[in-house]
Amino acid sequence: MKKALSPLSAEPLAPFDHLDHRYRGENPVRTLGHLFRPDRGRLALAVAIFVVKHSPIWLLPLITATVLDVVVQHGPESGIWKASGVLLFILVINYPLHQWYVRCLAGSIRRMGTTLRSALCRRMQQLSIGYHSRVSSSVLQAKVVRDVEAVEQMVQQSSDMGLGAVVTLIGGLVVIGVRVPEFLPVFLVVVPASGFLVMKLRGRLRSHNESFRREVEQLSSRVGEMTTLIPITRAHGLERTALGRVDGSLRQVFAAGMRLDTINGRFASLAWVILNTLGVLCLTGSALVAYHGWMDITPGDVVMLSSFFTVLTGSVTTLLGLAPILTKGLESVRSAGEVLQAPDLENNAGKARVESVVGRIDFEGVGFAYEEDGKSAVDGFTLSARPGETIALVGASGAGKSTVLNLLIGFIRPTSGRILLDGTDMAGLDLRTYRRFLSVVPQESILFEGSIRDNVTYGMGDTDEETLMRALRDANALEFVDRLPRGLDTVIGEHGAQLSGGQKQRLAIARALIRDPRVLVLDEATSALDNRSEALVQEALTRLVHGRTVFVVAHRLSTIQGADRIVAMQGGRIAEVGTHEELLGTGGVYAGLQPAHPR
Repeated sequence: MKKALSPLSAEPLAPFDHLDHRYRGENPVRTLGHLFRPDRGRLALAVAIFVVKHSPIWLLPLITATVLDVVVQHGPESGIWKASGVLLFILVINYPLHQWYVRCLAGSIRRMGTTLRSALCRRMQQLSIGYHSRVSSSVLQAKVVRDVEAVEQMVQQSSDMGLGAVVTLIGGLVVIGVRVPEFLPVFLVVVPASGFLVMKLRGRLRSHNESFRREVEQLSSRVGEMTTLIPITRAHGLERTALGRVDGSLRQVFAAGMRLDTINGRFASLAWVILNTLGVLCLTGSALVAYHGWMDITPGDVVMLSSFFTVLTGSVTTLLGLAPILTKGLESVRSAGEVLQAPDLENNAGKARVESVVGRIDFEGVGFAYEEDGKSAVDGFTLSARPGETIALVGASGAGKSTVLNLLIGFIRPTSGRILLDGTDMAGLDLRTYRRFLSVVPQESILFEGSIRDNVTYGMGDTDEETLMRALRDANALEFVDRLPRGLDTVIGEHGAQLSGGQKQRLAIARALIRDPRVLVLDEATSALDNRSEALVQEALTRLVHGRTVFVVAHRLSTIQGADRIVAMQGGRIAEVGTHEELLGTGGVYAGLQPAHPR
C-alpha cells in the first residue's frame, strides 16, 4: 500500500526561531541586541523619558547655586521664583514620567525574557534525544528559569542604576563645563580616582563574602541531609546527634556572619570618611579660590561644586559597582547560548510528511555506533516486521535491544544501512509526522501533575468521553479510576505520585490506546510490577497489541512468549530468530537466557 507523502509545508517563523543563528558565544552583547531589537523604539523612548525625569538630580546643585547667588548678591527676587518654579515643575512631572518609563522598559525586559525562554524551550524540543541523555534536565531547567531571570535582573539594574549614573555624570560635567570650566579638569581627575578608591576598598570584602557564602551553603547541605535522614534518625533515636551536626554549622555561620558584618562596618566607615574628606577638601579649595578671587566664581558656584563632587563620585562608584552584575548577566547569556547554539539537532526540515502508516518495518543492514567511544551498539541488523506482527527483542544487557528501539522511534539515525517504513527510507521522512502513528509504553510511566483525563488525552485536543472511557476500560484502568475521589478529574500529583506502579502503567497503556497507533513500542513495560499488577497490565497489553506492528523488549517470559517472532541479540547482532518453542528447542542464546525468566 502506497503511503501519501508531501513536502513539509513552511510555517511562519516567530522572531526567535532563528535566535541560535544570532548567538555568538564570544559576544553575548550581540545576542542581547538581537533580543531587544523588536523593542528598540520603546527603549529609545524609555531613555529619553529617563533623562527628563532624572534631571532634578543634576539640576538641583545648579538651581541651588542660582538661588544662593541671588540671595548673596541681592539680585531680583524673580530669580528665586523662576528657579524654584523650574525645580518644582520637573519634580511634579517625575511621577507620570516614571510610570511611563517603567511601562516602556519593564515591558521590553519582560518581552525579552519571554522570547529567550521560548527560544530555549523550542530549541530543547529540536535537540536530539542523545543531547538530552547527556545534559541533565535540571541543568536545562536552570537555564530557562534562573539564567533568564539573571539576564532580566542585569538589564533592569543596569538600566536603572547605570542609566541614572551616566545621565548624572554627563549632566553634571556639562553644567560644570559651562558654568565653571576652570574646575572641569579637576573633576575629570579627582572624581574617577575617588570612585576607584571606594571600589578598591569594597573589593577587599570579596573573600570574606565568599567565606560566608560557603558556610551558608554548608548549612544548607546539613539541613537537607537532616530532613532526608529524619526516618532513620527517628527509628534509631538519634535526634540529638542530628541536631548537634546542624548546631555546629549554625555556630560557624554565626561566626562568619559576625566577621563579615564587622569588616563591612569598618570598610563602610572608612569609605564614608574618605569620600567626605575629599568633599571637604573640594569645598575648602573652591571657597579659597572664591575668597581670594583667584578665579571668577561666586558663592553659589562653591556650593554647586561641593554638591557635584559628592553626586558625581557616587555615580562613578555606581557604575563600577555594576561590573559584577553585568558579568553575572552576560555569563547567563552565554549559558543560554550553550543550548541555542547546540548543533545536535533532529533535522526534519524539508522532509516528506507521513500521512498514513500501514505498519511494515524493514531493517536493512542497520548499524549504529555512538560518537563517544565509536563502538558499535548495533551491527548488521536485518529484519522485516509485517503489519500487525509482534516482534520481541531479547538478550543480555548491552546486546543492543534499546538501541534498536531508539532507531525505530527515530531518536537516533543509523550510521550504516537503512530503515524502511512501508517501503520508504525513514531518512527522508519528517519523523514528527511519523510519530503521530507510533506509541511508546516505557518501563517507567511518564505522567505529569494534572488530572487523569489530562494525562491520558495529552496532545489529543478534544477527545469525546466515550473514546476516553473505552481506552481506560481496555487498559484495565477503570477499576481504580472509578474509586478515586473525583474520577477522571482526580489530580494525580507530580509524576503520578498518588498512584501505584501498576496504576501508572495502565494509564500509560490507555494513553497509547486512545491514539490508536499503527506501530507500538513496549520497553520493559511490566518489569517493575508485582504479580497482580503484571496480570492486569498484561491483559491490557494483549488488547493494545492487537492489529498493530509491535516491538517489545522484556525480561519476563509471560510478556514475550506469545510474540510472533522472538529476536535474540548478542553483541549488537541478531543471534537467532524464531518462536518461543523453536528457540527453546535449539538450545541457543534464547534458551540460555531462560533461567533468568521466572515462569
